[in-house]
Amino acid sequence: MNFKHLYYFWVTAKAGGVVRAGEQLHTTPQTLSTQIKLLEDRLGRRLFRKRGRNLELTDDGRVALRYADDIFALGGELETAMRERGNGSTATLEFRVGIEDVLAKSVAYRLLAPALDLPQQVRLVCVEGQFDTLMAQLALHRLDLVLSDEPLTSRLSVKAFNHPLGSSPMSFLCTPALRAQLKGEFPQCLNDAPMLVPGGSSSVRPLLDTWLAQHGLRPRIVAEFNDSALMQAFGREGRGVFIAPAVVEAEVCAQFGVEALGRSSDLVEDFYAISVERRIRHPCVAAITSAARGKLFG
Repeated sequence: MNFKHLYYFWVTAKAGGVVRAGEQLHTTPQTLSTQIKLLEDRLGRRLFRKRGRNLELTDDGRVALRYADDIFALGGELETAMRERGNGSTATLEFRVGIEDVLAKSVAYRLLAPALDLPQQVRLVCVEGQFDTLMAQLALHRLDLVLSDEPLTSRLSVKAFNHPLGSSPMSFLCTPALRAQLKGEFPQCLNDAPMLVPGGSSSVRPLLDTWLAQHGLRPRIVAEFNDSALMQAFGREGRGVFIAPAVVEAEVCAQFGVEALGRSSDLVEDFYAISVERRIRHPCVAAITSAARGKLFG
């Protein structure tokens, strides 16, 4: 592929037409049209179509534009990195992390904090999303690491490796006002209690359902959440009992004004760092795994 042709396409798409793009690039619209046509021939797809006097992107053109955005953004980062090295400054290490949305945010912070304590300057970029989406980003090397409460399995054809970080029992939490309305001791007080639960995409949800059934408990499910922060926000307002890893129980209680009803060592959430490295070499990943296994979960 001729990247000059791709660059002309990119500028034209951003400018909204060959006339304005030609003014920016100091070339003629005819030259731009010819170069873009060569790119279309190379890709075998139409990237623009005429709409009146203007050009608009086709569906294939929008796909090509997303890739061009990434390519030229990386080019800009390369230039910046080389300038910093030329100026004698210490290069900043960019660390891109995907965080599964069901993961408790307080746990995510405790896991990531050691990466920011390295001697080298680190710029942390966090992306939240569902597990499958984050794995796709990892496979494309758009992420360096994914933090999740489930391991990568063979159901996804992604070449990556699980690095177990540890596990935590789960705490059942609610506001003091709601606790005063519940009857009995834990766990019997959960019977007919309003409850906020993780959504079906969470690895903890089937474990919670099994644990409740084993204890003969039937709470009233008020709401399900795939976002742990949203679940905790509802819990803070007294909408129901919710669960959180016991390892961050004190922080969650202080932050949301809730208290612990009890804990269960039979209901456990596991945590994983998933990367394309079998043997950990990235300094941020090494710091995270070492701190998690030694301090947080050790």
